[in-house]
Amino acid sequence: MAAAVLATMMSIAAPSRAQTLAPTPPMGWNSWDAYGLTINEEQFKANATVLAGYQQFGWKYAVIDEGWYMANPAGKDVPDRKYLWDGNGLLLPAPDRFPSAANGAGFKPLADWVHAQGLKFGIHIVRGIPRQVVAANLAIAGSHFTASDAADKTSPCPWDQGNWGVQDNAAGQAYYDSMFRLYASWGVDFVKVDCISDRPWRPTEIRQIAQAIRKTGRPIVLSLSPGPTALANAAEVQRYAQMWRISDDHWDVWSVPHDPQHGEFPFGIRDAFDRLAKWYVYTGPGSWPDEDMLPFGYLGPSPGWGQARQSRETPDEERTEFALWAIARSPLILGANLTRLDDVTRSLLSNQDILFMNQNATYDQPVDTAALGPGFENARVWRATINEPGARGYAEYFGFFNLDDKAVSLRTTWKQLGLDGARHSAQNLWDDSISKESKEISITLPAHGSAIFQVR
Repeated sequence: MAAAVLATMMSIAAPSRAQTLAPTPPMGWNSWDAYGLTINEEQFKANATVLAGYQQFGWKYAVIDEGWYMANPAGKDVPDRKYLWDGNGLLLPAPDRFPSAANGAGFKPLADWVHAQGLKFGIHIVRGIPRQVVAANLAIAGSHFTASDAADKTSPCPWDQGNWGVQDNAAGQAYYDSMFRLYASWGVDFVKVDCISDRPWRPTEIRQIAQAIRKTGRPIVLSLSPGPTALANAAEVQRYAQMWRISDDHWDVWSVPHDPQHGEFPFGIRDAFDRLAKWYVYTGPGSWPDEDMLPFGYLGPSPGWGQARQSRETPDEERTEFALWAIARSPLILGANLTRLDDVTRSLLSNQDILFMNQNATYDQPVDTAALGPGFENARVWRATINEPGARGYAEYFGFFNLDDKAVSLRTTWKQLGLDGARHSAQNLWDDSISKESKEISITLPAHGSAIFQVR
């Protein structure tokens, strides 16, 4: 595609980034892959402190995933886990795990600490209202409604028995309004809402939550989970959320056979190529299809799936995953235990050129490899473009990915890849080497390996 035509497409596809919530793909860390339900304040601060050391590269959000309101997250069921809530049925951090939350302070002291590190603070919730709150029929703050007025007992979360759904009525809106008023008062910047974008799809609760956030006046990024969000719902979810999951939980596997009757868990790196290719038209300021967290490095001491372990991904697979997420402009949310970083993961967190591409690209798309010639049968190519005034102005990037279990040599011309001009040089963003000007590019990739080039 000629550069002029591509620039025209970008001007149509991407709205202005000015005054947009999440104008670039969110970058940060989430506790689930390493800590599951169990993280405490000391562990969270230790990870956030490491994250703060990388904020110059764009890492920003420190997010506590599910279970922060459980006094006993190791319990077998909801009563054993001992949820904590206030007199209006709103969940509170368990003070035995989060000491700064004692005496009704909630997460405000911890959020203040996160902000003092230069970061933003996020939490995870499961949609709905706690079943025990409904049984007690507690009053909803700031309204004349009670919990039973808001609860939708026909729509529990099928895989989390803690909550009932919330009705699409004034009482339901009042409950979500009270919830997000509390979160805003704590200083929350990011909320991941689970059991809402798939299994089941709950558009009424998505709208209620988005409206509740708007009413607070605080810029809170809304992330929806799990996936896969249906493509048929893309326009609606794009209207209300800044991030939404496009796959089931992604873990440290290359590819796992899936039974259609039992979903796509766990979702592997290999599958992500085709999934991201279906969603690229919806990427843009404030609108980020989310391929899930990056399960790098050490996943422990209590990961959300499986036993504590070093990630099963090889170094080449880890680079491929990172490069694909980056060039496809998926949010970059780390799952590693940041207190035990290995050299490969550390190098990715600080790869300024690839992160710059992810944060500044104005358009991205998969390249049709069918016309690129021999060798591309088990390869993928992705293109990203920066077409905004700035330090680098106009820039083109290409990612080459080997999906095969053995090494492959790839060779094609820049013209076949859609570039104007006969000859180009390219900088390899893994090793910073720069090729001589040529009409073509030739590269050998290891099994499951990748290369990202900035084309000059």
